[in-house]
Amino acid sequence: MVALLCVLCDSVVSFFVEIIDVIESRIAAEPLKPPAIAPYRGLSAAQWGMIAFLVSEVTFFSTLVMVYIVFIGADERPGGRGGPKPVEVLSLQLVAVTTLCLLSSSAAIHFAERSLRRGSEGGFRWWWTATIALGIVFLGGTAYEWRDLIAHGLTVQRNLFATTYYTLVGFHGAHVTVGVIVMLIVLGLALCRHVNAENSHGVELVSWYWHFVDGVWVVVFTVVYLVGR
Repeated sequence: MVALLCVLCDSVVSFFVEIIDVIESRIAAEPLKPPAIAPYRGLSAAQWGMIAFLVSEVTFFSTLVMVYIVFIGADERPGGRGGPKPVEVLSLQLVAVTTLCLLSSSAAIHFAERSLRRGSEGGFRWWWTATIALGIVFLGGTAYEWRDLIAHGLTVQRNLFATTYYTLVGFHGAHVTVGVIVMLIVLGLALCRHVNAENSHGVELVSWYWHFVDGVWVVVFTVVYLVGR
């Protein structure tokens, strides 16, 4: 009985030894290689960061817009502070022109980015400068409108309309100002030949921000100058 068990054990051990020998021989003949790793084609960390920032900005502006909508007509209700009303002081003609300039700047920055990707640095500088100029025209129009509003007595503390109006339009104007300053810095780098197709990622992120600012203004213009009147 003992001899039978010994023979059985020897057979099992021999079987596993043969399996190990076969595996080792195959490994020696064909070394195992790790599977090929496909290059990452998703968004970069900077792009994800910009998306996260813009999402937070959507929340911020959504809050301002909702507050403005809630208080539309509140000054005319019992206990309100009275006029002037939006229809009495807001210049739709002026803002329509500045809105056209801002929307045109969105097209201009698109052409600037496309020119840079195609290797046309001269075209990029031209369209980029046009974007900056249109943004400055928009800010100039806003400043002119505010000066006229203040001359007619519509200061921030005048009534709820004034408070919500200056807050909403003012924060948007601040974002446009930041965008213009950043684009001026990029233009300076481009004039020094530091911006080209190989390092255009920063230009792309600025373009995203500018398109976002333009999109926000479409909402603000609709709520303040069309619906809110």
